[in-house]
Amino acid sequence: MIETATLPEALEITCKNCGAELVLEAHLRTAECPYCASTSIVERPSSGVRVDPTFALGFVVERERARALATQWIKSRGIFTKSDFKKAIPERGRGLYMPVFLYGAIAHTTYECDIGENYTETYTTIDSKGRPVTRTRTVTEWRSLAGRHTTYVQDVLVTASRGIPNALLEKVEPFDLRALRRYTPALLSGWIAEEASVSSEECRKLAHDESLENVGRELDGFMPGDHHRNLRYQTRLEDEVSELVLLPVWVFAVRPSETEDPIQILVNGQTSEVAGDVPRSWVKIVAGVLVGIGLAFLVWIVIASLFLID
Repeated sequence: MIETATLPEALEITCKNCGAELVLEAHLRTAECPYCASTSIVERPSSGVRVDPTFALGFVVERERARALATQWIKSRGIFTKSDFKKAIPERGRGLYMPVFLYGAIAHTTYECDIGENYTETYTTIDSKGRPVTRTRTVTEWRSLAGRHTTYVQDVLVTASRGIPNALLEKVEPFDLRALRRYTPALLSGWIAEEASVSSEECRKLAHDESLENVGRELDGFMPGDHHRNLRYQTRLEDEVSELVLLPVWVFAVRPSETEDPIQILVNGQTSEVAGDVPRSWVKIVAGVLVGIGLAFLVWIVIASLFLID
């Protein structure tokens, strides 16, 4: 059973199915009753920080599949990963609708660049025996280029959750945004949904800066010729739009040992992509460096002995 209500900051709600008193955490918009497993969905008024979602993506990956993916990802980390971490098993996971701002804009750019065009030329030289020899070589001719470039920056996603950093979100992208659906509270039934804890202004600035970086990379590939250098450009973003969307992710917390903080692992609930921070073992790293130095020294001794034999 779904309860939809409009509440201020008060977080005490009543389950409409069994009457139990529930406490809803301030950063969430859904709560599951521990007595009857029904879901309560709380629609808070919009404010400067709290914005209503516009779209949402549905979950495709189920819990057991997500846990198996996270376990496989942990075990497949490199040889310099801490052994305790590689043995860890993510027993519990949360299917979470994560708040993210979807940003788009039109980018107008003016640029200047040096373009290099390769061509082959034939020349004659004298070899070691004094005979003329005809050869070819590749020569690059450089010329200046200036112009304008206009593109539409779209599908830029930035986290609106302080619990999941933007760098971690980027590692499980992309999402297939063609499957976005208009948000309704019923979509959240049975799932945890987090409120946006980062302001829209802060997210817009982050998306703005990321978009400028994307334009730079696109412009770098747009340049003609065989080579280019000294690319200089200025970009102006217009008609900026951003919408709050809810994206499906599975969140696992793995603690390598009792004395260490838990490590967050994220699984894309739509595409199955997995990412997280990998704890490195400095003992293994130092041992690997020493082994490498030892092997290099051994190779040097073998080569030196061969020269002495000759």
